[in-house]
Amino acid sequence: MQPMPDPFAMVKAMTLFYFLFMGGMCFFFALFFAFWIWMIIDCATNEPPGNDKIVWLLIVILLNWVGAIVYFFARRRNRNKGQFFKPEPPPPMR
Repeated sequence: MQPMPDPFAMVKAMTLFYFLFMGGMCFFFALFFAFWIWMIIDCATNEPPGNDKIVWLLIVILLNWVGAIVYFFARRRNRNKGQFFKPEPPPPMR
């Protein structure tokens, strides 16, 4: 006689898969959320005042993590290299 297969083996496997999959998804969503918040703060604090700042903030906020990735590659990396703008020096003291 063959041993009886565990009737709940499939349920156990599906439950394990569900928890591993959902745990991984929660981890990635948390990473994307943290990256999104980081890009919002970076845009709000480091972009020069004007229309560009407003447009980039709207892009990052409305497009969520996709907008954050676009902002990261389009503005932040180049700004760190000094390609977009340089702050004006303060006026001379008299």
